[in-house]
Amino acid sequence: MIKDFSQSNSIINQFVAELRNVEIQSDRLRFRKNLERIGMLMAYEISKELAYELFEVETPLGTASVDLPSEMPVLGTILRAGLPMHQGFLSIFDNADNAFVSAYRKHHKDGTFEINIEYVSCPPLENRVLIIADPMLATGASMVDTITHLQEFGKPKQIHIAAAIAAVDGINYVRRLLPDVKIWVGAIDEELTAKSYIVPGLGDAGDLAYGEKLND
Repeated sequence: MIKDFSQSNSIINQFVAELRNVEIQSDRLRFRKNLERIGMLMAYEISKELAYELFEVETPLGTASVDLPSEMPVLGTILRAGLPMHQGFLSIFDNADNAFVSAYRKHHKDGTFEINIEYVSCPPLENRVLIIADPMLATGASMVDTITHLQEFGKPKQIHIAAAIAAVDGINYVRRLLPDVKIWVGAIDEELTAKSYIVPGLGDAGDLAYGEKLND
């Protein structure tokens, strides 16, 4: 399943547009806040996919019956760019367990790259719902490697990927290797550059959120 929010009118379209806008995205606080807002709105939408159970809530004047989530999902993200979206999800699923993965592209002089994963922190995942937030789903390689490493902590019953912008190639790659994963995106772009950056995309989400880094 793929949910592309750009195919319908919602405030997510405004936040994605501001992420892309070169005049607005230079404001790092606003850039991070827009990613956080997208995470919050996607968390609300994904909450509709969870299992619910009827609970009785005592009020000062009586008892109310309400359907509540029967469990909290595990919220995962890829450091460092995924942190603002992750915070948005955590603002909604405030009692969720969390998983963090350090995954990055190791570039070579010939222009190729490989995915390096140096750090994984994760709770037990067996038969749980896993939601992974990352602003950009470009080739899909980092996401697939991340999920592969996380599955060493147990097999989730559901996996959701949330991205602000995704490339068609990245979506197809993930669907081919992980056909049961549900993908939620703010917008889908058609192209990747020779260096596998999304076009028109928005640039480097990590740099825009936290400042430029030195590449080895």
